[in-house]
Amino acid sequence: MKRVVLVAVAIVLLNGLQSNAQQLPQFTQYMFNKYLINPAEGGTQNYYQMRYNNRFQWVGLTDAPQTYSISAYGPHGSKDMGFGGNLYHDITGPTSRTGGLFSYSYNMQISDNGMRVSGGLSLGFMMFRADGSKFEYDAIVIDPAIDQSTKSVFTPDASIGVLFYSTQYFFGASVHQLFGQKLYVTDKYTEVNGEEVHTYGINKLRQHYMLTGGMLFTLNSDFMLEPSVLFKYMISGPIQVDLNAKVTYRDQFWGGISGRWQDGISLLFGYQYDRYLFGYSFDYSLTGIRKYNAGSHEIMIGYKFDKLK
Repeated sequence: MKRVVLVAVAIVLLNGLQSNAQQLPQFTQYMFNKYLINPAEGGTQNYYQMRYNNRFQWVGLTDAPQTYSISAYGPHGSKDMGFGGNLYHDITGPTSRTGGLFSYSYNMQISDNGMRVSGGLSLGFMMFRADGSKFEYDAIVIDPAIDQSTKSVFTPDASIGVLFYSTQYFFGASVHQLFGQKLYVTDKYTEVNGEEVHTYGINKLRQHYMLTGGMLFTLNSDFMLEPSVLFKYMISGPIQVDLNAKVTYRDQFWGGISGRWQDGISLLFGYQYDRYLFGYSFDYSLTGIRKYNAGSHEIMIGYKFDKLK
């Protein structure tokens, strides 16, 4: 006789693998690393750059999400194309996602006023892990034969995007988790009496659609204002809207405010020293979860290499 035990391998948190919420990691300081939003960003500047983003979400909440990401991207030395890559590790309770995406982009001028368009494609992998020892099983399905070790699934991943830009504005669209495949975590165990127990979980990676845009305004010789907006949508999920405004002083210091519709508000601060960039943001939730955490913290460190063009 065989018995089947269904074990949830994805927890129901805001950015977990579920049908009605965003599955991708969330970053407040995306405007300093738009490559995370759109692979077409690679090659749009005349130098290579690196960005490290570290996000601690809902600090104080048990098993709260943590995300680590490092990106590097830039142009070809003589042709209108770019290359880049991003490695990330996203942890949410007993589940985690580790992945890498490597991109190619091509850009061209499309108007006499300096407007250009870039198209980019990223290909890579994603490893989904579920730590069985951290799950809390219902008493009905508790069985000593159930293995509580870590289970992993390896799957390909891809994203695609297009970006229109100039020195004064940008507008882009991208699609992430392009394949939209299902993830299966399955294992078979044998009890002492010979009966087989199967532990398994099924989740689907859903396509995420993103639209972003912004403009740069010169207020005077010292200050510049850059408002921007980001729309994120996943099939069967709500639309998420980020509205941002950043003021930069003499290309060195910046401060800003960001609002995430029906979610929270954020304060941003940063400083650029020579080729180095340092940024920090604090998110305050406006939902009921604010009672159980001390906010979300995000750190950004960047570096700009020599110009190639």
